[in-house]
This record gives sequence, structure tokens and C-alpha cells, in this order.
Amino acid sequence: MSISAVAALLLLSGAPPAVSDAAPVNLTEIEPRQLDNDPAHVEPPVVVPTIEPIPSPSPVAPATTGSEPAAEGPPSPDDIVVTARGEAPPGDPLQEVNITSYRVVQSVDKALVAPVATGYQGIVPEPVRDGLGNALRNLSEPINFLNFLLQFKIGKAAETLGRFAVNTTFGVGGLFDVAKTEPFNLPYRRNGFANTMGFYGVEPGPYFYLPLVGPTTLRDMAGNSLDLLVLPTAVGAPFDRTAYAVPTTVIKQLNDRIEGDAAIKCLQEDSADPYVETRTLYLEMRQREIDALKGKGRDEADPDAVVVTSQPEPSVDPSAIAVGEPIKACIQK
Repeated sequence: MSISAVAALLLLSGAPPAVSDAAPVNLTEIEPRQLDNDPAHVEPPVVVPTIEPIPSPSPVAPATTGSEPAAEGPPSPDDIVVTARGEAPPGDPLQEVNITSYRVVQSVDKALVAPVATGYQGIVPEPVRDGLGNALRNLSEPINFLNFLLQFKIGKAAETLGRFAVNTTFGVGGLFDVAKTEPFNLPYRRNGFANTMGFYGVEPGPYFYLPLVGPTTLRDMAGNSLDLLVLPTAVGAPFDRTAYAVPTTVIKQLNDRIEGDAAIKCLQEDSADPYVETRTLYLEMRQREIDALKGKGRDEADPDAVVVTSQPEPSVDPSAIAVGEPIKACIQK
């Protein structure tokens, strides 16, 4: 049997591979050779198949199923976005707790406080709201007076006492802020035990963000608590009654929320990190107020230069928003 016949039988003896599984085949010719005993007879070339290796396929990423988490899109305008901040700064050792409190307060404000304040604004006329705000602010004048005395600012203490007397008499119990007008020209100057403590060198202590209080420090919490005790302790009824404290607190909070609405929205929408912005600006403004009491760097933060109109004080403390130029511009609109 000739070599070509043997090769043909070898090829036919195995089943040919399926087209989809077959490896690429190259046909290689073997040079024809001449038989030793017959010079005239030359065998035809034999074709021997050679198989090349199939390259490994590239790995294919598994298809995404419905159970896998979808890629996150841009945050909703209603979401409170708080970015990563790393370790808590020295002045805010409870940063994570404060952030949680901040988120809760903002959620409650959006769901409850803001709608109630809007309803109150729609029901109660503005002159009535202003009158109630003036009366409640007038009740803080004895506290302002006492603290100016403790800070040895006798002139401002006298002006504060005069303002209280004018508004209590001519202003019908403080419903009208007559003292700020001609011929009295006595502006409202806010003061308190927290300022007095700072005036005498007490450090702010750790920062907190608390429900119903907002941004504060240990020193300010202690000072504000003393402020709240002055009238109930010195005067007694009705200031020491729950029936007085609850409604007056609610009215003040609603008035403050209405006046601070634009500032709150501005802080939430225009700040990259509302929590950090609030903390930074609060601490900076409080320090400026204390410095002003000591006669250092007197500027617009000086409590003596704060002139309050007939509108109630805003709920968002100026110290929480006085600041980053974009925020300041928005608030001053």
C-alpha cells in the first residue's frame, strides 16, 4: 500500500470534528521523494494536516440582573447630602452623633415644623405675629440688662433698662417696639450669660447640634439655661408655670421658623456641606461676638451694633449663616 493510501485511511478512520469545535487546520506539503528501485516513479506529495491551538477567549463580564444594585444616580434635591469628613475636629468630638442629630432635625423640620409654620403664617396676620414677637423679646430685656452690668458696660445697661421701660409702658407691654423710633433711638442689644461667661474667659467647649436648640456649645448651653431661669426665679408666676412656658415657646419657635425660612433654604441649597458650614459659621460668629464684648475687632458682629426692626429675630442664628460669601449674599436678599 502506498504512503498516500495510508494517509487517506488515517484521515478517514476518525470522525471529523464539528465545525464549531474544529481547530484551524493548515495543510503542509511534504516534499515528494523518489523511490530507490524505480527512478522513473515519483510519488505525489502527501498533505499532512497540522492543528494550531485555539486562542483563549477574553473573559466576558456577567450580565447585570435585576437583583444586583443599580448604579447610583445624582442625589435628589430633597436628599440631605453629607460628605465624608474624616476624623472629628477637636472642637466637635461628637461629630458623628451631631451629624445624626442634624439629619433628624432637618427631616422633622421638613415633615412637620415647616408645614405648621406655613399654616400659622397663613392664619395669623403679620401685625399680630410681629406684636407677639416684640412682646416676647421685651421680656428678655431684664436678662440683657443684668449681663451688661456683669460685663461692666454701665451705659449699655442703662440704655437697655430705658428701652424696657419705654416699650413696657408706651409699647403696651412690648407689643410695639416704640423705643427704637424717634426720639428714643434705643436699639435692641441681645446679651446673655453665655456672653458673660465668654467675656470672663470661659472656653466654648465641645460643639453640639441639638433638637429644638440647633447649633450650640457646652458654654452656650449652660449660659442659655441660666437665661431661662432668671424670670421664673426672680419674678415667679406666671413665668414659672408650664401653661405660660409651652405656648410662648411654641409661638417664638414658629415666628423664628417663618423669619428664618429663606436662610434655611439658602444654607441647604447653596452649601456644599450644610452641617460643616453651620458649625463653622456658628463658632466663628460666637467668637466674634465675645471678642466684640472685650473690645477686640469691632465689626458687624458687635452686639452693640445690632439694630433689630419690628420683625422677630430669625430662627437661624446669624452665627450659623454669616459667612461664606455665597451664603451671606443669599441670606441678605
